[in-house]
Amino acid sequence: MTQAQAIKPVMAVTNLREFFHDSVQTALRNQRVEVDAHTEHYVVNLLTMFARSDELFDRTPEGVRLKPLATMLAEASEAGTTQQRDAALRRLGDVSLFVAGFFAQSFARKLVDIDYHIAMGGRAYGTLAESVRGTTRGQAFAAVFLELAQKFQRLVDVLNDVAEMAHTHTDKDILRLYEIWLKTGSPRAYGLLRKLGVEPVPGAARSAH
Repeated sequence: MTQAQAIKPVMAVTNLREFFHDSVQTALRNQRVEVDAHTEHYVVNLLTMFARSDELFDRTPEGVRLKPLATMLAEASEAGTTQQRDAALRRLGDVSLFVAGFFAQSFARKLVDIDYHIAMGGRAYGTLAESVRGTTRGQAFAAVFLELAQKFQRLVDVLNDVAEMAHTHTDKDILRLYEIWLKTGSPRAYGLLRKLGVEPVPGAARSAH
C-alpha cells in the first residue's frame, strides 16, 4: 500500500479527527481489542497529527524523509536530558505505531519488516512508561504508554483495519497477510486469511513479543 492509497480515503472527510475517532472505535470492536479511553484518545490524536505529512516526516539536508528507527533510538540514547530522551522515545513509539499500522503492505518491498517496527515501538513505549511514572506530570501518561507497549501488536491490527476499510484484497495481499501472520502472530491477519479462504498452519507463526 502506498502512502497515497492510505491517506486518500481519509483526507476526503470534512472532520479528520471525527473520522479517525469513529474509525478507531469501529476497528477496536472488529478486532475485539479493549483499551482505556485515554489510550484510545491518544491513538486518535496520533492519527490526526500524522495525517499531515509535515508532522510525520523530518526535514534533513537530503530532503524531507522519514528518519530510520535506529537513528531515533540512537538520538534517545544520546539525549542530554531526561526530557529530551523521553521526547525521542515517544517519537519513536508514535512513528513505529503509525507506520506499522498504515503502511504494513509496503514492508514487503523493504529490508526492514513490520515485526521490527512492532518490537522497536513496543520497547520505546515501555521504556517511556517507566521513565515518566515517577514524575507528577508524567503519571497521567504512564498508564497510556504502558498499555500502548503491552498491546502494540493488537493496536497495529486496529490501525491496519482503519487504513484498509476501503481496500480490496488481491492475491498479492493474501500472500502478504500470510507473511505478516508468520512474522507477528497477528490475530487480525489470521482472521482475514480465514475469511479469504486461506487456512494458516497452526504453530507456524511466532510471536513478536
